[in-house]
This record gives sequence, C-alpha cells and structure tokens, in this order.
Amino acid sequence: MKISKLHYITQDLAQIPHWEQARLACEGGADWVQLRVKNQDFDAWKQTALKTQAICKAFGATLIINDNVQIAKEIQADGVHLGKTDASPIEARAILGENFIIGGTSNTFEDLAFLHEAKVNYIGLGPFRFTKTKQNLSPILGLEKYQSLLTKCKIAGLNLPIVGIGGVLLSDVEDLLLAGLHGIAVSSVINLAEKPSEVTSDFMKALNEKYHVEHCK
Repeated sequence: MKISKLHYITQDLAQIPHWEQARLACEGGADWVQLRVKNQDFDAWKQTALKTQAICKAFGATLIINDNVQIAKEIQADGVHLGKTDASPIEARAILGENFIIGGTSNTFEDLAFLHEAKVNYIGLGPFRFTKTKQNLSPILGLEKYQSLLTKCKIAGLNLPIVGIGGVLLSDVEDLLLAGLHGIAVSSVINLAEKPSEVTSDFMKALNEKYHVEHCK
C-alpha cells in the first residue's frame, strides 16, 4: 500500500470550499488529500466529501476522510485518519475492512507503539511546531524530539510510515526527512498561499530530493 510523502489536508475556509482547495493542491501534484471538515452536519459533510472525491478521482489522488468512519465507508473513500480522541483504529478496521487505509495521530512513543499494534497503515506524528489549524494541541515536539522518537522506533522495530505534522514549512523538509520521517502533512501553508498549486509543487519537489533516508520508513 503506497503512502504518499505529502499528505495534503483541506481546512474550513470561508472563501474557498474544500473541494476547490483539493483541486488546487492536485493541480500542483498532490496525490494524497485528507478531507478535514469541522462543524458540519452529516449530510453537508457527506456532500462535501463526494465533491472532493470527484476531484481526487479526476486527478488519480488518494482521498482520506478525517475522523468520520461512517462517511468514509458510505462513499467508499480510500481511507480514514483518526485523531487521538476519535474512534479506535481497531474498531475502524472492523467496520471498514482490510482494503481501507487507516491512519492515526500520535504525540508520544506510547502512541506510536499502540498504533503499530493496532495495525494502522501510517502514523501522523506531531505537532512539529505551533499551528493555528488545530485546536487543543498536544505538546510541541520539535526536531530533536522527532529524532529521539524515530530512533526509539527503529530500536523497537516499529516500521510504519510516519509523517510529521503541525506547522511544517518548506524549509523544514530536508531536516525532517533526514531525521527519518517518511513524509509530511501540511494544510494552511498551502491553503492560505497566494498560489496554492505552486506551493504544492515546491513541496513535492523537495520531498523527492535524494537526501531522504530510511529510518521508520
């Protein structure tokens, strides 16, 4: 199962709907879209998901639904991403089956070990630095903590793809990949840019440079 190095995440913005955000990112080369909807009722959320799914299919991009296992199943999205306070990945797997991608959020080595045991397909580790995109942030990790956690992963034989998330900038990519991350997840740095497609393209190019090293994949 291929896990992208760039996990692009939509967000609630008054001036541009989620599916249009996804289109701009996909035009820049994004091949993985996580739909992150907040404060919508089920029907509105589902319609947003269907419109975003149509964009992803047009570009051949993977669609991951944030938080909502039911919507992911109903529209047959490619997968679901679960935060620390969302549904259990074990329960989600029972509902969705083996062919769905399931990702989970982590902040500590204990989180990483639990998600590995729960057989998720990838793990989001963060936050790297402070971000306004998400409320109720877990403790900020920073580069040194990433390095420490990824070293522990390697020693413990935890070999899932791990992506860094939380305030990641283009200038951080090299250091994060060299620390051993598989990739990164970004949202507002693309969504709020003057030219989102160009920023996405810049991230894709940086993530495919040759300095990437295997650590926790």
